[in-house]
Amino acid sequence: MAHQSDQAGDEPQRRVADLAAEDAGGLSTELLGDFLDVLSSAVSDGRPLTRRQLRTLRTHGDTAAKQGVALRALLDLYLSSAWRLWRTLPAIMNAERDPGAVVTAGEVMLHAVDDAVAELAEGFQLARRTLVRAEVSARREFVDDLLSGSADVAGVLGRATNFGLDLSGPHAVIVVDATTPFTDGGSVIADVERAVEGSKGDSEVMVASKEGRLVVVFAAPSHQAVTHVVDRVSIATGQRRTTEGWTHRLGVGRPGQSGAGVASSYREALDALELAAKLGLDTQVVDARDLLVYRVLLDDRPAITDLVDTVLTPLLHARGGAEPLLDTLLAFFSSGGNSASTARAMHLSVRAVTYRLARVAELTGHDVADPSERFALQAAVYGARLLDWPHSAY
Repeated sequence: MAHQSDQAGDEPQRRVADLAAEDAGGLSTELLGDFLDVLSSAVSDGRPLTRRQLRTLRTHGDTAAKQGVALRALLDLYLSSAWRLWRTLPAIMNAERDPGAVVTAGEVMLHAVDDAVAELAEGFQLARRTLVRAEVSARREFVDDLLSGSADVAGVLGRATNFGLDLSGPHAVIVVDATTPFTDGGSVIADVERAVEGSKGDSEVMVASKEGRLVVVFAAPSHQAVTHVVDRVSIATGQRRTTEGWTHRLGVGRPGQSGAGVASSYREALDALELAAKLGLDTQVVDARDLLVYRVLLDDRPAITDLVDTVLTPLLHARGGAEPLLDTLLAFFSSGGNSASTARAMHLSVRAVTYRLARVAELTGHDVADPSERFALQAAVYGARLLDWPHSAY
């Protein structure tokens, strides 16, 4: 009979728990643990919750955080259960016979709920902080492994889905280099993510910092997709450039398959930025596809070194050294062979440019007006920039 009586006494608490769970958006009543029984006993005995009971509540907060429950929903579950339980308490049901007991019960109830909420929130926040640190660490490790290309391929592919990437299709990498280093905690990462993902957030992209640069890994099923993402990243970073006065440049790698393709695209994007700096290019977006000819030059270093020495060494005997003539040639080739444009770019007169080009022809025997001689001269000039000639000894 006693057992049947206990079951009957538990029924109101189960009803309270079920209704509170509905209030909180359908959470499991298991997150309450024995809170309702503990709260009822505390009110009946007229005492606060014990330290042991409070430690138990902290573990419930920890559990909720690990299950991905929102703190607001967790607190709603407990507060809803508390006010629903109030009507079932003996002191309230017998209020007419002992009105003073209601005041005492209310004080104990409020004190207990206040302590419970504090413990739940602290347990939740401590657990969430640990989870966030673990997530950040795992994400950083994944980014490093993905871009290095040295990690286990199958392992990288498996972990990629946890970060919103399906590496079974082609992906490309954009690297943004700026005068102000990027950090994972910077708001620009969120700005770029929103810009690329769009309003629906359905684009496949991962944005992170690495060695002070911004790295964007994205799905690249077509050339149009690459162009779209490059434009969005340019706009997002360009807005920061306007407000903060920084300068930046985007390097774009070619799309590749699997994790190895991403690592290769990342290296190409870095190489594109480095080549652009050596060649003095003033374009904001540097595509690795457009610089393949320069990579060909570097791939045969002995040949390009021989070409530079053979064609350009005579410029060292010019008054003022080879540098002014090299700068003029580079500007001339960059302008498409237009002397007037070259003069404007270098803040010189057209006559001065014409004189320098004639001096180059005199010293090297290569005239820019002759197509065959111009090609050799242009290759030698770009090779000199890549080799940092004449400052470097190669």
